[in-house]
Amino acid sequence: MGFIVNNTTFPTIMDLIFPHSCRGCGALGSPLCNRCKNNIILESVNFCPNCKALNPTGKCPKCKMMPPTFMIGNRTDLIGKLIYDLKFNSVRALARPIAEILDNSLPNIDGPVVVVPLPTIRCHIRQRGLDHTYLIAKNFVKIRGAKYSAAKILQRTNSTVQVGADRKARLAQASSAYNIGPKYTLDAENTYIIFDDIWTTGASIKAAVRLLKSAGARKIIVALLAVSRIDQK
Repeated sequence: MGFIVNNTTFPTIMDLIFPHSCRGCGALGSPLCNRCKNNIILESVNFCPNCKALNPTGKCPKCKMMPPTFMIGNRTDLIGKLIYDLKFNSVRALARPIAEILDNSLPNIDGPVVVVPLPTIRCHIRQRGLDHTYLIAKNFVKIRGAKYSAAKILQRTNSTVQVGADRKARLAQASSAYNIGPKYTLDAENTYIIFDDIWTTGASIKAAVRLLKSAGARKIIVALLAVSRIDQK
């Protein structure tokens, strides 16, 4: 946490023929250059997405029901642009630098750690050709090492799309949106990192936290890339 990182995204043949340009400064060669990536890391100030209070330790004194929560920035910042390009334009090369930024935003954790990305709707995975949260999670696990793993523990029970829904509708949808995959048994000794790209109302994250607790998880952390408002699409 807090280290400046170099770009470890290796170019493919297609990247050499049609080189990426940095989403921050426009420099050719990478979808996110080292300077812009490190600027995101240096400018990141952790705050509680629920009440917006500064939250340097991850544990908000006001929102006591929330597990330790760590995030990178606002949806309107550069991190939001990176999420959009990975998610909707299928720029796979962004998964690694985003994971590196995430690595610098989370504390070191003792013992086995399982990263649990919030599941993407299957039709969206087919349309986009990737599962962006799982792709970031896998890259993050590679950075952190052997005691970390990524698992699709949470499964969607429906294909309801939340974009455009108001707060009341989102809360209702999230309450029954997930279940625990039948092949998974949660271990109370593991730390589970619930990972999502954007916090809007927090309904999905809160539902996931309740579900993992009910399945036996005792150590939970929330990791987010950006916070949004309900009126931001």
